[in-house]
Order: sequence, then C-alpha cells, then structure tokens
Amino acid sequence: MSVRKLKPITPGQRFRVVNGFDAITTDKPEKSLLAPIKKSGGRNSQGKMTMRYKGGGHKRRYRIIDFKRDKHGIPATVASIEYDPNRTAFIALLNYQDGEKRYIVAQNGLQVGQNIVSDIETAAPEIGNAMPLNTIPLGTVISCIELRPGQGAVMARSAGAFAQLVARDGKYAVIKLPSGEIRRILTTCLATIGAVSNSDHQLLVSGKAGRSRWLGRRPRTRPVVMNPVDHPMGGGEGKSSGGHPRSRKGIPAKGYRTRSKTKASNKYIVERRKK
Repeated sequence: MSVRKLKPITPGQRFRVVNGFDAITTDKPEKSLLAPIKKSGGRNSQGKMTMRYKGGGHKRRYRIIDFKRDKHGIPATVASIEYDPNRTAFIALLNYQDGEKRYIVAQNGLQVGQNIVSDIETAAPEIGNAMPLNTIPLGTVISCIELRPGQGAVMARSAGAFAQLVARDGKYAVIKLPSGEIRRILTTCLATIGAVSNSDHQLLVSGKAGRSRWLGRRPRTRPVVMNPVDHPMGGGEGKSSGGHPRSRKGIPAKGYRTRSKTKASNKYIVERRKK
C-alpha cells in the first residue's frame, strides 16, 4: 500500500495526496452483490432538515458485505480486492466452494488466490480467517469483532483499525480496542485475524473543498460566527471567541462526561479510553 503526491498542474492538486491503490486488483464490482442507495440529504419524511451539512455527493451503489461470516467450515478463495465507496477499508470478494460469492472487509496482507475460512472449531489463526475469541491465541491482532454472538462485526472495521486479544477470564475475553479502551466480550463472539486494510487512508489529503462535496459533505458553519439565536457560542462584536465550547443544546464539548453511570455495558469495561 502506498500514497501518491500529485504534481500541482492545478491549484486543487497542489497539496493533494491520493491513494496508490496498489492492493486493488479490479475496478468492476460483482453485480449480484450490489444494492441501490437512496440519499436523504439530511431530511426526514416531512422534508425537514434534521441533520446539517449533508447533501449532494456522487452516486453510489452499496456493496452487500458479510459481517456475520456465518458460512462455517466452508473454505473460500479470495477472487479480488476491490475499492468500496461506502467505507474507508478495501473489500475482498470470496468465492466459496459451494459456488456462493460474498464480500468481506479485507484484512491487511490478504492476497488474491488465498484460501480463508470461518470456523468455530478447527480454523488456523491466519489472516482473513474468522474465529471465536476462545480459539484465538492471546496477543493476536484482530479486527471486525462482534459485540454479541451472531450479531455480526461492529468494532474495528475502518481502514487500518485493529484490536488485540489481551486475556481470557472465564466466559469472557479481554480485548484492547482501537480507542485504547479495554473491554470484556463473550468468548463465543467471532473476530477476524489481522488488521483492516488501507492503513494509508489517514495520510490522504483532499486538496480542495470540492472533494468534500463529492463525498456528500456540505460546508460546515462555525458556531462562533452564528447569531445568539442560533447557537450558545454565537453573537458578540467582531471576532469574539464565544466563551466555552459547547453544542447547540448547551452541552460542554471538552471533558464533559455524557455517558450514563447506570449504562448496562459499564460493567464490561475494564479500563476507559485515554482522554
């Protein structure tokens, strides 16, 4: 994986850094695994804007991803590594021995032609294999982790993300998450071996405001330049700072804890993430 810095033949390319796409092997997605995406532009069923700064963007089609990895014991061959416009990570097309095709989130180092399997008992801890946490060796780098058995992967799914299996305690596994939080999860939950692909995503530079519009992001107005009626930090003469940073509802933005002390999952968190 690599990035490319473009030659500044236009002002928008002067600082532009793009992905080298070395790992991508095809630009044609599997048609049977595509679905349409309807855009809301941040509007609800009444047509009222309920989410600001959304709208526009290039037309996309959704790639149906297998987050559950529930074809246990059936080996699959990696047919291609592809770009997915709906996520930061690359995706891999799998051809199963029974003829079915599925997309999964690609792990770093996954190669075309490689055989991978999802198995709850006999799978080896190799890149791309999905296994329950009770069969994965301690210290292994993992990603695409379930929070509840059978739910499907919900954690460590974005580009370059990974967690680490730290320990096992009875029916729970102790995992260090990408945020730094250390948490207990049931050992019957599945996880995939390896870190998520496209770790160079964090090095990309868009180069111009128009690229944000292509991604469906509209310009964001700073609260300090709003009027008092629009935001607690608005108003004042000239470039006044606006006091303490806070949301439109008045909730402080820095250091104020909003997590409920009685939240059911608090008992599973061994150590909170670093501030």
